[in-house]
Amino acid sequence: MWIKKVAIDLGTTNVLVHVPKRGIVINEPSVVAISKEDKKVLAVGIEAKDMIGRTPDTIIAERPLKDGVIANYHTTEAMLRYFINKALGGFRLFRPEVMIAVPAGITSTERRAVIDAAMAAGARAAYIIKEPIVAAIGADIPIGSASGHMIIDIGGGTAEIAVISLGGIVSCGSVRIGGTRFDASIAEYIRRKHGLAVGDRTSEDIKIKVGSAMFIDRPLTLEVKGRDVISGLPRTLLVSSDDTTEALQHDMEGLIEAVKEVLYKTPPELSADVMDKGIIMSGGSSQLRNLDELIAQATGVPCYVADEPLLCVAKGTGIALENLDSYKRSIMATK
Repeated sequence: MWIKKVAIDLGTTNVLVHVPKRGIVINEPSVVAISKEDKKVLAVGIEAKDMIGRTPDTIIAERPLKDGVIANYHTTEAMLRYFINKALGGFRLFRPEVMIAVPAGITSTERRAVIDAAMAAGARAAYIIKEPIVAAIGADIPIGSASGHMIIDIGGGTAEIAVISLGGIVSCGSVRIGGTRFDASIAEYIRRKHGLAVGDRTSEDIKIKVGSAMFIDRPLTLEVKGRDVISGLPRTLLVSSDDTTEALQHDMEGLIEAVKEVLYKTPPELSADVMDKGIIMSGGSSQLRNLDELIAQATGVPCYVADEPLLCVAKGTGIALENLDSYKRSIMATK
């Protein structure tokens, strides 16, 4: 009873920490600012995100996770330690049990890296669970029933698509298409079409405020500032939601292709269940305007966005950690 439990949604864009009985206690960007000279961690989370694109030569502000997996081991370890301490307080008699949600398509080496980083960050025991399973739990899908449920979890780095029945994944697919890729596509399009270079934060802003997966009757517009590619001088530009739809066309095609592939691999009985119940979407990037409508049109299956899509994985991981015995079949690796 003295041992604390912590559930972590270790995302490419955000880290969410769920503590049983307290709910989600941390929702911060997965960014770490490090001093180049002595490799010391200067800031983590919101404070570090504010530094992106604004740091002097002596400081690096970076995201230690890429496409849902660890790209920089030591920075990830420092970030995990910071968030665990922040969630539970600095002084503890016992080390906590930690459960981390990871993409379904993760390799055994990448899995081992997550477990090692959690143990090095101060965990007593570390569990790894697949994101589509916990996203479904967090979205209130009864995954234990003998009936097919389809979930699409679109995060910052990856889109995880899975059909779940009897508590396990029947067919799944994982594509490296997510929020960060959307931002890059928008920035690249604006540079190519309008000759304006914009930073990561600006392209993310465009995606959130006017981004749309489909053309809309009354396009939204947003004034953005950037650097003119030819003159090198600052310039202002009016970006519309039509620009974002065009920019994201290739990514949308890749995502729809992946969804169709998973549906193709699904047994007929479960396909009928999915058709009846529809597809549930979770993850921060599922909030892109009209994305549910686009997928519904492309597949012919109704599509809905879960309540609080950004929190589904963190909530589901917390529920799985509290009920370890019920979900032990879903846990991929432990240490």
